[in-house]
Amino acid sequence: MMNSRVVDPLFGGMHGTGMGWVYQLIILILFFLVVYWLVKDSGNKGRNESALDVLKRRLASGEITEKEYHRIKKEIQEK
Repeated sequence: MMNSRVVDPLFGGMHGTGMGWVYQLIILILFFLVVYWLVKDSGNKGRNESALDVLKRRLASGEITEKEYHRIKKEIQEK
């Protein structure tokens, strides 16, 4: 009788040995960890800015006037 198991070149094992699903599970977990890491880091951009950095950015974009900038800057520095 012939052996009906087929060698799997991707996972280096044989179908029917019960180990193929372990390798697939490891790859799936690694994939989700990478996606989680990328999504988590993309949400942190801008959170490390100080109040003065945000104020300078708002002045540069035209959201506030120079007069407002100096008033708010003075309030921030008093705290």
